[in-house]
Order: sequence, then structure tokens, then C-alpha cells
Amino acid sequence: MIAYQDEFITLVHGKYQDYASSVIGDQRVDAIVTDPPYGETSLIWDRWVDGWLADAAEITDSLWCWGSFRMFQEHAAEFAAHWKLSQDFVWEKHNGSGFHADRFKRVHELAAHWYRGDWAGIHHVVPTTADAAPRTVRRKTRPTHTGHIEESAYVSEDGGPRLMRSVQYARSEHGRAIHPTQKPLGVLTPLIEYSVPAGGLVVDLFSGSGSVALAARQSGRRCIAFEVSGDYIGRSVERLSRRELFEGVHG
Repeated sequence: MIAYQDEFITLVHGKYQDYASSVIGDQRVDAIVTDPPYGETSLIWDRWVDGWLADAAEITDSLWCWGSFRMFQEHAAEFAAHWKLSQDFVWEKHNGSGFHADRFKRVHELAAHWYRGDWAGIHHVVPTTADAAPRTVRRKTRPTHTGHIEESAYVSEDGGPRLMRSVQYARSEHGRAIHPTQKPLGVLTPLIEYSVPAGGLVVDLFSGSGSVALAARQSGRRCIAFEVSGDYIGRSVERLSRRELFEGVHG
């Protein structure tokens, strides 16, 4: 059932398996951006959902999936059966987490971008920063150890826009999070803007606190999100309904 809806967001209370077909219909889904249960703890909500990767492949050809290295390793065969790996993205947090006191303090989380079909047909915008004024335009010579790589649309400009780094820092949501694994908008927005055109559609199969939906709305993208927990749905609706969160919406 639809729990919340506005011009940009449709938030569905229920399993995506029950509602995705009817809610999405024949709309083009540019990408899925989602943070699934990893299946690494004894928490009730942390259960790997069998078959979701195959289901996602029926919805779109572009997938950003948050996960731990352990999760990606344990389900490597399932990912490989349906998806090809494009790249990974690292969120550097200001605080650490981890289950063991005798190992390096874990201050990062991973997102991996997967795709299907021909890469040229996958929507992606070259992720650049605008932290300097462009001067000399040139194409850089690739290092010899990379072998043959097809040309891209990116043109290097000395002193100008640079490729965004694959490691991005953002403060965690600790102390204000609705969901224990809630991601900050600062690391969701770049993924959405990279893989979904303005006005396009992103889907979140495991919505949690509604952060992907909120990031999509603030960047002028549409979002259909699914969440099974009534508690998180209720709190997400409150969050998405607050008018101040519409500030900065594009388009």
C-alpha cells in the first residue's frame, strides 16, 4: 500500500516482491540505489533476501548496492550471475564501528555499482568537482599498466573540474538516525546524480529511513521506495512530510 506520495516520491509499505510490478508498471527505472540487509548479525531485520538480485535485474540495468566486503564476497556468485561490476565507492565516516576489538577500526562503508548489458547504454554522468578554474584542456596519457581501455567522455582540464574521488567523507547519522544503518545524503546524492538523469526514476527496494527517496527529491529525481517495517514507514513519512526538506529541490 502507498504510505506517502508527492510529486517526486512514492513510498510503499510492503515487500517490493508484492508491489513492484503494480507500482512501477511500465515506467523506465534508470537505476536502483539500495542498502539491503547484509545478513551478518542476529538482528531480526538483518536477513539476506534470497533472490533480490535476480529481481533487481528484471527492474533495471543499473544497480548501486551498499554492502560490506564480507557480504559481497559471500554472495559473489549471485551477483556474477546477474550483474557486471562497474566500480566501487567508499564512504569515509567520522566515527568508527566494528564487531571486534583486536582489528583495525572500521571507519568506512562500501557501495558497488553493477550493470547489465553494454556499458555504453548505461546512463552515467562523468562525476566531476568544480573546485578550480579551467585553463589548459588536454587528454591525459593513460599509464602503461592499464592496458587497453576505451576512450571516455571525460576531458582533463588542468586546474579545472576534476574527477570526483571514489572516497567521499561525510559525517554519519549517529545520534539522529531513524534506522541503524542510515546513510547521509552526502553519499547518496552523488550516486543518484551519476546514474539517474534529472527527472529520471530511481528505485529503492529496502528503503529503511527513506534517505534515498529524500536524496532523489532534493536532486530533482523521482523515487519509488519499498519498506516492510511499519515503524520505519511511519517515521519515514514524518521525515518526508516536513516542508523544510523540500528546500534545494531542482526542476
